[in-house]
Amino acid sequence: MNAPIVEMRGIDKSFGPVRALVNVNLRLMPGEVLGLVGDNSAGKSTLMKILTGAYQRDSGEIFIDGKTVHFKSPHESRDLGIEMIYQDFALCGNLDVGQNIFLGRWPKRFGLFVDRAKMHHDAREILDRLKVDVNSVYQKVESLSGGRQQSVAIARAISFDPKVVIFDEPTANLSVTATKRLLETIAELKRHNVAQIIISHRMNDIFEVGDRVMVLKRGRNVGERLIAETTEKEVLELIVSGVPETAATELVA
Repeated sequence: MNAPIVEMRGIDKSFGPVRALVNVNLRLMPGEVLGLVGDNSAGKSTLMKILTGAYQRDSGEIFIDGKTVHFKSPHESRDLGIEMIYQDFALCGNLDVGQNIFLGRWPKRFGLFVDRAKMHHDAREILDRLKVDVNSVYQKVESLSGGRQQSVAIARAISFDPKVVIFDEPTANLSVTATKRLLETIAELKRHNVAQIIISHRMNDIFEVGDRVMVLKRGRNVGERLIAETTEKEVLELIVSGVPETAATELVA
């Protein structure tokens, strides 16, 4: 049996008197698509920011490929193959598609001049690999629709050749057509054995592309289910009325 590519054990995080995460556990298998769900105060984004090094955990352990890690910044998690795509995409609208995909690391000729031909050629290769429909790699990002801007953000993440990609509410502001295109891209990443975590309130999206769903409530684990063995109704019941595992343990004690 394969070992988890990511494992988080006993993660705690507080912001002053507010306990955002309490003894949270998470595991992600290679090539798996995991839906991470819960209400707005469940701690989903906080947990992912801890995984990527944007936040520091108070306690607990993180393992990547079975090795203990302690990321101090997103740059360190990126070096080990973890990418997170945020809702705002973090793109530069006045630059073109190719420039955004390789932002901050444009290829050079003779160590001095930007190799624009190589940059745009490589950008097109990445987009073709993902089967992403962008008319031109020379087109300015600000002229693209929200769905295509997201495709550029995904292409930039993939250009780092990640093992894990995390999506934060990826379909929240997309049209029906753009959502369909994104779900196809997620399926394509899975075919390339890229593990993915999807934070989303849209349960139907997770059930379309996911393998497993994990539920958080008030910063605690509520439970997890294999998509093939559960229903949207059961998961929604866990979100609304499920008893957090740590709280249940406290009651028993």
